[in-house]
Amino acid sequence: MNAFFSPPQLPMTAANHVKTFAEIEAEKRAGSPYPKCTLWMRLCARAVDLVIAWGIFWAAGVRFGPVLAILYVLFADGIFEGQSIGKRIFGIKVVHLPTRSPGRKRDSTLRNAPLALPILLGMMPEVGWVAFVAGAVVIGGVETVRVLRDPLGLRFGDVWAETQVVDGKVVAASGVGVVSRDQTTATGRVTSRVMFAARHRRDRYGRSQTRRRRSTRCG
Repeated sequence: MNAFFSPPQLPMTAANHVKTFAEIEAEKRAGSPYPKCTLWMRLCARAVDLVIAWGIFWAAGVRFGPVLAILYVLFADGIFEGQSIGKRIFGIKVVHLPTRSPGRKRDSTLRNAPLALPILLGMMPEVGWVAFVAGAVVIGGVETVRVLRDPLGLRFGDVWAETQVVDGKVVAASGVGVVSRDQTTATGRVTSRVMFAARHRRDRYGRSQTRRRRSTRCG
């Protein structure tokens, strides 16, 4: 009886297939031409940025220091075309994989959101320092393990922002460059203009053919 009223099972096709998290990550890896950046260079660059954030925290005082430190951590990788101060010193940069262009402040905010969480926890009254240290150890440990195990060195922030940290010297030697976001925008504008011109000519040709048929019928 239950089998009679059960809804029919649709065959699994490409249209109704729901991609898993692993499949999405595999697609992103397949679309990246850049080699994995060494963990040592990433840690050194991150250490410089954390020292700068710490200096901002103490220089701005207890009232504004945590907010300014969080803002620096969030936007740091978009300061110098995909580079924070630390990344610029060590010659590595963040690349937005779908456009293969340097990461911007939006990409930096998405990928660094997990790292800014310990500072936010540190703003809690009474247990702020304990929460900061605990959050830094947990999040830092999870992200480090993720970078070590991933073939491209993508941490969870990179998966969310669709970014990858690359070594500028290795990328230059491999011949696979990083395209400027302005060049990508300009190419898109030229393509849209060509498509608009072609569509305009097609519409004009269609209107002329319609008028010609009408004149033939009237004649």
